[in-house]
Amino acid sequence: MTIRWQDYSSGDAYDELITPAGHARKASQQAVRYISALSDVEWGERRDAAELAMRVMGITFTVYTNESGIDRVWPFDIIPRIIPAREWRTTEQGLIQRATALNRFIADIYGEQRIIKDQVFPGELLAESVNFRSQCVGIRPPLDIWAHICGSDLVRDSDGKFYVLEDNLRVPSGVSYMLENRLVMKRVFPELFEKVSILPVDGYPNRLFDTLASLSPRPADYPTVVVLSPGIYNSAYFEHSYLAQQMGVELVVGRDLVVMDDDCVYLRTVGGLERVDVIYRRVDDMYLDPEVFRPDSMLGVSGLLRAWRAGNVGIANAPGAGVADDKVVYAFVPDMIRYYLDEKPILPNVETYLCMDEKQRGYVLANLDKLVVKPANESGGYGMLVGPFASKAERQRFAELIKAKPRNYIAQPTLALSTTPTLCDGHIEPRHIDLRPFILSGTSSHVTRGGLTRVALQKGSLVVNSSQGGGSKDTWVVDMEKT
Repeated sequence: MTIRWQDYSSGDAYDELITPAGHARKASQQAVRYISALSDVEWGERRDAAELAMRVMGITFTVYTNESGIDRVWPFDIIPRIIPAREWRTTEQGLIQRATALNRFIADIYGEQRIIKDQVFPGELLAESVNFRSQCVGIRPPLDIWAHICGSDLVRDSDGKFYVLEDNLRVPSGVSYMLENRLVMKRVFPELFEKVSILPVDGYPNRLFDTLASLSPRPADYPTVVVLSPGIYNSAYFEHSYLAQQMGVELVVGRDLVVMDDDCVYLRTVGGLERVDVIYRRVDDMYLDPEVFRPDSMLGVSGLLRAWRAGNVGIANAPGAGVADDKVVYAFVPDMIRYYLDEKPILPNVETYLCMDEKQRGYVLANLDKLVVKPANESGGYGMLVGPFASKAERQRFAELIKAKPRNYIAQPTLALSTTPTLCDGHIEPRHIDLRPFILSGTSSHVTRGGLTRVALQKGSLVVNSSQGGGSKDTWVVDMEKT
């Protein structure tokens, strides 16, 4: 397969590896030079090796809408996405700034609510928030941090700038795929890792454990940390088990834990009860504690909130953190940064229209064919309208939904998401991508070097979610000063 980069075109989109003139961008020159020299046979061998590695390593995900309900092998493309380290350092600062402001906001919302009293954030948004937990009012977790693990989705528009598309603060997923993508690429292209200075990502599990351990209410050299999973039928179970194994901690489900009369959490073991210090929970709020939330939940632990409120266990992310995981609240994050930190936002938001505002709603309804409409609290690409690709009937249906519940919808311009070269049926073609880096907040802050790059494998598609037909790539942050 002879690659003629001069014939490669991403249209109006910014391409991460190739310039409009058909030349490799500076950070990607060595990688592009190498992959351009591969023969058809070598491409096939590398692709097959990657797929085999995914199968052997058991890297899967579940699509709930699939009638068979079986796990699928993680879709993976072997051409990396490359970002210069100098650019990433600024992005990293912006992500830490954003996570800091969001944690200040959550702490304030469950405390004095100064931001509402000072009329920076509308109180009516809180009144209609599906993720505000009144049971958490007055609780102060360690360090006043509620969202210890945040996954903020970034997109690069045609202007070449990164924008924050949304923030995920409830139970953000995907970091295990980022780590496994790197392992697969090291197997498939070991020689490239010798030639290119690619910043590592494999220290994340240790940093995650340190962040969790810092929440322990008891002084201990090695606190007891567990990962609380809904179980094997959850779409992210692979990640739950992977992270538990990498951190060297127990993977548990609700029935493995019990809260005793001393308001402490214990793990049931063959040797008796063992006190638990920190829970990395991957269970949604409403299923976390049947004593407080849904009484019919079989996934949580009765009395867990009582133990947390008493300061006898740390929980990450804290119950109630999802109040900021709302696409309407997202629109106010730049104001939060200015309000809490007295700083100018480093990373801009995507322009956002709030349908709850009459004037903005009028604009949205008049321009549904040009906009992307999203529900405030859905994830995975579900429940959204991509106006330019939608039928007239679909746009009409969304117009009625917006009119019925304007608080529940936002709209954004249809961005020309950046692209990268992607192997498609023996040819290299541009495909749209986004990026989910992960930010850890504890006694210190850490951002992954890069993150999970998700790729829309269908030609022209802007929907990158794996549940909607997307895949992923390894993300290389390349330090050109060391190359």
